Amino acid sequence: MQWTLVVPLKPLALAKSRLSDAADDGLRPGLALAFAQDTVAAALECPAVRGVVVVTNDARAGRELAALGAAVAPDEPRGGLNAALAHGAAVVRASRRAEGVAALNADLPALRSRELARVLDAAAAFPRAFLADAAALGTTLLAAAPGRDLRPCFGPDSRARHRASGAVELRLDAVDSVRQDVDTGDDLRAALALGVGPHTAAAAARSLMTEQ
Repeated sequence: MQWTLVVPLKPLALAKSRLSDAADDGLRPGLALAFAQDTVAAALECPAVRGVVVVTNDARAGRELAALGAAVAPDEPRGGLNAALAHGAAVVRASRRAEGVAALNADLPALRSRELARVLDAAAAFPRAFLADAAALGTTLLAAAPGRDLRPCFGPDSRARHRASGAVELRLDAVDSVRQDVDTGDDLRAALALGVGPHTAAAAARSLMTEQ
């Protein structure tokens, strides 16, 4: 199955507030953009991914991610994460009805395309499926087969909420890069240990230099 991924990204100035223990206000927007750039670049390298649609109203992020090959859709609902994802899925389905649609977090800077391919291959067996994050509380990917509504339930305890919605939880080993989202300094250090993409590596180095 071929997939189109929907990647939501809030305005960079508002992103990653919980990273205050690792980066100040001047550095967090750059880190958030770097995470998204490495996420999108790795996703586009995945053979199972036909395209990536980034849902954002941030002009800078839109330009940078479009330069990588992503399509950019404005967040017209302006109603939060789940509304943005539902809107993005509707945009995809309007032109690509025969493909699967998956919501993917924008903060997976260690993402490996081969691991993403494993997750999407497993998801193809179910009408709706999801992957829990490294903390086992949230969700990093939610997939819907062709003809199925995405029905995103992201937010606090989204793992439990997606299970309650009827989505099948994918229980896979060796897909750590697809699970490791970054909200806190500890998350960033865990991603760095896995090995992040070049944009995050450069942004994280600037953050570390500032700390020194």
